[in-house]
Amino acid sequence: MPLSPEDSLRLNVMMKQAVKAVRIDESKMSVHALTDKGEANVQLNPNAKDEKYLKQVRELLSTIVLGSPKGYPVFLSRWSRMGQAKDESLDRLLLLGEPEAIVALVHAPGLNATQARHAWWCMPSAETARRMLEKEAVVEHDIGKELADFLLEFLPFEEDQRAMIESVMLVLKPGLISEEQRLKLWAKAKSKSSFYVGFLATTPNDLPEQQAAHALYPRLQGELAPLSENPLAQMLVQIHSAKGQSFLQTVQLAFKRPNNQDVVVALINSVANYFNPVAVVPPSQQVAEIVCYVDAICADQSQPLATYLAEINALWPELEQRIKAMLILSSLDEKVVGPIFAVSTAIGTVMRKKLEPVTRPLLQQVELLRR
Repeated sequence: MPLSPEDSLRLNVMMKQAVKAVRIDESKMSVHALTDKGEANVQLNPNAKDEKYLKQVRELLSTIVLGSPKGYPVFLSRWSRMGQAKDESLDRLLLLGEPEAIVALVHAPGLNATQARHAWWCMPSAETARRMLEKEAVVEHDIGKELADFLLEFLPFEEDQRAMIESVMLVLKPGLISEEQRLKLWAKAKSKSSFYVGFLATTPNDLPEQQAAHALYPRLQGELAPLSENPLAQMLVQIHSAKGQSFLQTVQLAFKRPNNQDVVVALINSVANYFNPVAVVPPSQQVAEIVCYVDAICADQSQPLATYLAEINALWPELEQRIKAMLILSSLDEKVVGPIFAVSTAIGTVMRKKLEPVTRPLLQQVELLRR
């Protein structure tokens, strides 16, 4: 059965206006349009079951917008989330009244600030905000601050740890939140350690709680100054600075009570990313074998690192253990916990107990660089 004549007429009239976006309220059976003059709406009068009737409404909208009743291919949900929507078709996705079309829009790399504003009107959710804040065009616009404020307010209600970390990472982008908001977010990390991971991943050298520089820092800064082209020397100076020591302390805090596997993986990756300038690639991701590999390459004069090590040893040979600690931390990635997570879905205290063979030697390297 086709749409009722009244609904068909009213929808056609509504779509003749300069419509920017369309939203369908399925619970109230109404269609809303965002126009230059404000919001217009049509209260539907279904003559069939709601689900079938809404399908006919979307077919009408698709015919008006795309010239075909087929509409957005909702079965391509994975495609939608891969950012494959073409830039020239993004505006039309806003007019279909189809949630999956909005998902495709917010994942599109070419999303601009105006489209983001209209998409937010269509689907104001934490996931929508996160996907749009990935785009610099959105971050640099006023809508970016609005989305960041929404994510901050929603964080206490967020249950997914991965989404929680991602939200923290996104709101910490420059210019989105005030310093007061940033400090409040940091304070909450004491009870939600996953917040620490967001800070470590996004602002590792600009953490709110700064530690004093290591006692060796002044000497390192002075004696290694001639080695400006030596990445090991530069990382030694950096990690012993106030910023580097603050990073290491936050890593220790974050490892005290990681909630689940997602937090652990993100935390390990954040540590490895920090030490990436001196990264080495071991043949195995077993922690004990990584340690042995680092010992071996530091003793092997044919390794690319040999020249850098020789330069440092000529000035200060006692730094070898600290260099090895940095190399071990640079070698880690999520594969070190893969064998454990492959056979266990434990979370909380049980998970942390199972992870001790990995986390204990990792934290030993962190402690070595702090003491």
